[in-house]
Amino acid sequence: MIPSEILKKVKAIEIRTKHLVNAAFSGEYRSVFKGKGMEFLEVREYTQGDDPRTIDWNVSARLGHLYVKKFSEERELNVVIVVDASESLNFGTRNYTKRGLAAEIGAVFAISAIRNNDKVGLLIFTDTPEHILIPRKGRKFVLRVVRDILYFEPNNRQTEPVKAVEFLYHLLKRRSIIFFISDFTGETYNDNFVQSMSILNKKNDVISICLKDPFEEQKKFPTFMNIEDKETGEISVVMGTKLAENFNKINQEREKLKNTLTGRGIDWIDVSTGIDYVPVLHKFFKKRARRFQ
Repeated sequence: MIPSEILKKVKAIEIRTKHLVNAAFSGEYRSVFKGKGMEFLEVREYTQGDDPRTIDWNVSARLGHLYVKKFSEERELNVVIVVDASESLNFGTRNYTKRGLAAEIGAVFAISAIRNNDKVGLLIFTDTPEHILIPRKGRKFVLRVVRDILYFEPNNRQTEPVKAVEFLYHLLKRRSIIFFISDFTGETYNDNFVQSMSILNKKNDVISICLKDPFEEQKKFPTFMNIEDKETGEISVVMGTKLAENFNKINQEREKLKNTLTGRGIDWIDVSTGIDYVPVLHKFFKKRARRFQ
């Protein structure tokens, strides 16, 4: 049995994100994430204005009139939400932890997907792939995806994203939309990670979603602070100047990773626990729509 407080939080996320999808994102999602191709339906007689390239010359010659082929978009897609569940995602100083924000962002894309008759799957990883839900349809399944992002308890605390990417590459047998959600911190987000993401993106459509917190982007801190490393559990006293230097380094490494991935055709979205993500997603959809026009 799922505890009532967990159900309550999952339902609250569903209600909020469902409203957002209905009001803002459903049409945008469909316009920027295309189906896998075109499916032949039938032939019909040519009428003025039809594209001459669709004329079926064999049928036209046999029947003595011009006929055109009619197609429809093969709409159904696989959408896979990949979530970094290392301990650093339990950090947050505003309305959310990073993990809570990941659940809401994941819910937006999952609900958009099922509204368009697409399938949704989930992969949660730390330094190894820990939890997989094979893509399926349906509202109840989306609620399970949101619940698992929020409350799945991983066995490990650290991050090794390359293993997750390679696991996905071998698991997915058809082209998929992959939302890769992480705070992208740590030495494992390196050149090997970039290379594995580039390979995955050749057969799929990969979007990186970077989770941030305003605390990480501060320029000044108190003289001394007690800091716990969420991935190792180690607590240490850190000078404020040293903390600012560390966060500056993290932000520079993130920016470098962002530029490298986008340079290889992998989209990147920055979202923060302290900022409304709706305008950010709108901007992403509009930018992507212009690119594919």
